[in-house]
Amino acid sequence: MSTAARPSTRVGKNGLTRREFVTAAAGCAALGLAGCNTARMVAPAQVSVVKAPAYDQTLYDTMRRLLALHPLEVRGRNVVLKPNLVEFEPESSINTNPLVVHAALEAFTAMGAASVKIGEGPGHRRNTLDLADAAGYFKIVPKFEELFTDLNLDDVTRVHPSRQFSRIGKLYLPNTVLGADLLVSMAKMKTHHWVGATLSMKNLFGVVPSGVYGWPKNALHWAGIDESIADLHEAFPRQFAIVDGIVGMEGNGPIQGVPKRAGVLVAGSAPVAVDATCCRIMRIDPMRIGYLRLAAQTESHLSEGSIQQIGEAIGNVATPFELIPEFQRLRLENA
Repeated sequence: MSTAARPSTRVGKNGLTRREFVTAAAGCAALGLAGCNTARMVAPAQVSVVKAPAYDQTLYDTMRRLLALHPLEVRGRNVVLKPNLVEFEPESSINTNPLVVHAALEAFTAMGAASVKIGEGPGHRRNTLDLADAAGYFKIVPKFEELFTDLNLDDVTRVHPSRQFSRIGKLYLPNTVLGADLLVSMAKMKTHHWVGATLSMKNLFGVVPSGVYGWPKNALHWAGIDESIADLHEAFPRQFAIVDGIVGMEGNGPIQGVPKRAGVLVAGSAPVAVDATCCRIMRIDPMRIGYLRLAAQTESHLSEGSIQQIGEAIGNVATPFELIPEFQRLRLENA
């Protein structure tokens, strides 16, 4: 799965056009990243933002159009959708809405995927199927139980990320997601009382099996939350991100906040770029989110100049999310 870059007839030895080289160099300089050099620079990451005003049947067409904006080669491949399932509150803005997940399942199936599965490993609740039922997944997704894997109880394999940031040491992950040709993180757009914002990268906490690390996955907290997020990002090179920002959560997220309507879906193959774009929509400064800065050390897709945005302009959909007092410093200026 490759990230699309602008078409160009003049490409340097590192795969960048001169304009992209200058943009990437400026992004590295803005971040102050040690060791950032031309060998690690990449072409701008493509991120799409589309308006989606409600959870209704129009989502199916919106999702098909959204995915058509990206050069995803999924025909004959195995796709795993990873929503954010947290609590038994179907009418809240805590969980990824099941209509968004089913729309993605239908769209990937129509694109010729050999299989499209759903997997999640909630950190707070052990009875995952009951949680999914309460969140509306059995009602919305036909044959949900046949498509679903509880990642907390899946068989695991030890993985060795190319770069590790946390102190977690041995990293065991579920075979269902490790075997996917494409892992699709389907996060909810929410603030977070420990890391500022929880989006597609933080959503990967749900692939860490509680059957190995225990509930509520405190091992990840002890090893460093930001660092563990960066580890998981490194462990899955074949990702696509779709963030449900139709109704997100502001304030004391990711569980005790209040609903916030942003009316958007945000998607792309570079999770750092997707999450940075979501932050800008939320009027949060992505340069001040710890795990984004860590991940940007190996993927310079954090500055606006390193992102090729398509669809709606951020200015047209920007929706300031309330932050708890401890995170007011994350606010983008002039929000």
